[in-house]
Amino acid sequence: MQRLYPFLFVFLWSTGFIGAKYGLPYAEPLSFLLTRYGFVIALMLLIALATRAPWPKDPAQWLHIGISGVLVHAIYLGGVFVAIKHGLPAGVTALVVGMQPLLTALGAGWLLGEQVSGRQWGGLALGFIGVGLVVSGKFGDAALGPMLIPALVALLGITAGTLYQKRFCAKFDLRTGSVIQFVPTAVVTAIAIALFEDFHVEWTGQFTFALGWLVLVLSIGAISLLNLLIRSGSAVNVASLFYLTPLSTALIAWVIFGEKLTLTAAAGMLLAVSGVYLVARSAK
Repeated sequence: MQRLYPFLFVFLWSTGFIGAKYGLPYAEPLSFLLTRYGFVIALMLLIALATRAPWPKDPAQWLHIGISGVLVHAIYLGGVFVAIKHGLPAGVTALVVGMQPLLTALGAGWLLGEQVSGRQWGGLALGFIGVGLVVSGKFGDAALGPMLIPALVALLGITAGTLYQKRFCAKFDLRTGSVIQFVPTAVVTAIAIALFEDFHVEWTGQFTFALGWLVLVLSIGAISLLNLLIRSGSAVNVASLFYLTPLSTALIAWVIFGEKLTLTAAAGMLLAVSGVYLVARSAK
């Protein structure tokens, strides 16, 4: 069963772009995320209390888990949602965030002492080229300019969060750990809203569906899987899975929205999958 976790994670994580597409027309990006965090905290706190889940005994662990949550959730998700809301094409966003495995590989040797083999580097490069081919037809003629900044911030957030969590708090109870991660995430997001945007949410049926999906499937399901994968695998292996996210998103959009899938995109998918396979095989 555990062998299916990476594939399930990729599928669930990739639906986040679909959820954002449905919900963002009815809310400001950070307001959307703060509402999402509030529901996640309430649900996970109830689950933790009902199941008597253990809380960390070391105060330092509380701090480390909280910092990893801010990086993985507040910084990464905030950057992605702001970028999409302000018009950055999804393909460009996916390509920018798709650089994460390369940055993680660079940091893994320095911070975690993980050995990155030549074959793994080759797989990472192959995956990056594949992602580039998939999204190459989605750049359009729009002037990117400042819209790239939040996407780059998101890239740094998810990279730093993966490395930080692997080094300082790889193992924690997923029920209480989620509460500890999302509380400071909500605080940081609330501060950002006070500084940069007015809180605005329209409770339409479409927004409610998107919110429910992102709370239950993404923030609880996918994040729990991500924590399990970080706990059991190397940082490079986990990061390489993010190459498959834009590819999975393209397939879902093809099935649900009828978006065209070109031969170039199909070739890119094959390259990216091959790259992830090389990375995972080389680590065994």
